[in-house]
Amino acid sequence: MVPGMPAAETPEQISRTRTVTARAILQGRADLRTYPYRLLAVVSHHGLGGDQISEAVAAAEVLGQFGWDLVNVSEFGSNKIVYAFLRRR
Repeated sequence: MVPGMPAAETPEQISRTRTVTARAILQGRADLRTYPYRLLAVVSHHGLGGDQISEAVAAAEVLGQFGWDLVNVSEFGSNKIVYAFLRRR
């Protein structure tokens, strides 16, 4: 692991919460190979240049290469957390 880089999100953590951060997807730090469910939420807290929607959609595009389809994108709360909801093909 590179010093200063957050730890990878574990498959167990992702399965338990059914969420993964967009940042982990975009940085290649999330392993979904053993993810057991058809639905997944990708969460963006910070975004690319402050744009959480762009970050969430970019992560969804990456996951599209691995058999996931974007179902919906929603913004929640005053802190503008964005969730992209995906379904495995």
